[in-house]
Order: sequence, then C-alpha cells, then structure tokens
Amino acid sequence: MSQIISESERAAFYKTVYSRRDVRREFLPKAIPKAVLSRILTAAHHAPSVGFMQPWDFIVIESDRTKAFVKQLFTEANQAAADMLTGERKKQYKRLKLEGIQEAPLNICVTCDRSRTGDFVLGRTSNLDMDLYSTVCAIQNLWLAARAENIGMGWVSILDENKLKQHLNIPERIIPVAYLCLGYVSQFHEKPDLERTGWLARRQVDQHLHSEKWQKD
Repeated sequence: MSQIISESERAAFYKTVYSRRDVRREFLPKAIPKAVLSRILTAAHHAPSVGFMQPWDFIVIESDRTKAFVKQLFTEANQAAADMLTGERKKQYKRLKLEGIQEAPLNICVTCDRSRTGDFVLGRTSNLDMDLYSTVCAIQNLWLAARAENIGMGWVSILDENKLKQHLNIPERIIPVAYLCLGYVSQFHEKPDLERTGWLARRQVDQHLHSEKWQKD
C-alpha cells in the first residue's frame, strides 16, 4: 500500500474533519454492521500513544437496561449543571439536547488503564497524564472514522463517573474517559449544535495563534 496521500484522499480527510459533529438528536434505528464497527474500533486502536502503551479499552453497549441507567445518570447530572445557571442562560441551557443515549443504537465507554505496561512508561516520566491524552487521541480517531462511515457520534460528559464505573463493573484502577453514542443519522448539520443554537460562536483560528511566545491577552 502506498504511503503517499493522494489529492483526493487529502480532500476526503479534510471533509471528514470539517463535517464531524457532536450528534445528539438525529439517530436512526438502524444497526451498525459488525464489520463497520470493527473498522471504526480498529481505527481508534491505531491512535498514537505515549510509550506505545495503548492504554484504552472499549466497552460496547447495546442493552436498553444499561442505556436507561446511564440516561438517568445524565438526567441527574444535567439538572445539577442547570442549577449552576440563572436567568436566560439557564433557560437556554435547558432547551439544549445534550445526549442521545437511548436513541443511539450503540453506546461505547472508552477507558484508560493507567497501569498498562508497568510503572515505567517511556515519555510519561515528566507528565503522568500522557496516558489520558493518548486515550483522547483514540477517541478522536474513533470519531473521525465514524464520520467517514457516515455514522454520527456524540460524547456524553455530563455523568457521575463513580456510578458509571460501578454499573459497568470497571475496576478501580481504570478511568472512564468518554461515554459515546453512535448510530446512523438522518443528517449532519452544516454547523455544530451549540453554534446553531447560539450558545457560542466558532472562533477564528487566528485568535489562537502565537509566534515564539504567548502574546499578551
């Protein structure tokens, strides 16, 4: 296989990046074929990891019972988040749909085993969180691979981590990093939901660039 990226392949990559969305409400009741899921998870598994420790695991969830439990965790945590706001901002927050746990045919919990490959991990000696960052790289690979398969994905971060760990029988040393909802969708919006609904606008990349040193705010 040639390692040179062709012009059409490069264009397809950028299209995938720019059209990736955090999907919450457009899921269809269509199962993801096992071969497609295998491709997506294999792409996730090919993410970079510090010291080549590959700290991630993927818990694939299809059970309605588990989805209902996780949805309740979300409902409780989401109410607590809403209570941090007041006035119009609180009303705006409560109008947002921030998960598709039960609508999505498939949920995946991505975890990080911080002890994988032993106490000494090449490249993690100065920053012990590099294993967590590596796991997030796997999640990004998973997200882009799903989009390349025309499958929507949403990341649910508003959850009680300890209750989730207990319900999914996750060992104490393992950290749940992401709870994801995947499925075919009716559409991918041109803009992210939070931009479309006016929660925040996309900033220009020039606002995030510095030369040599951090520029004054």
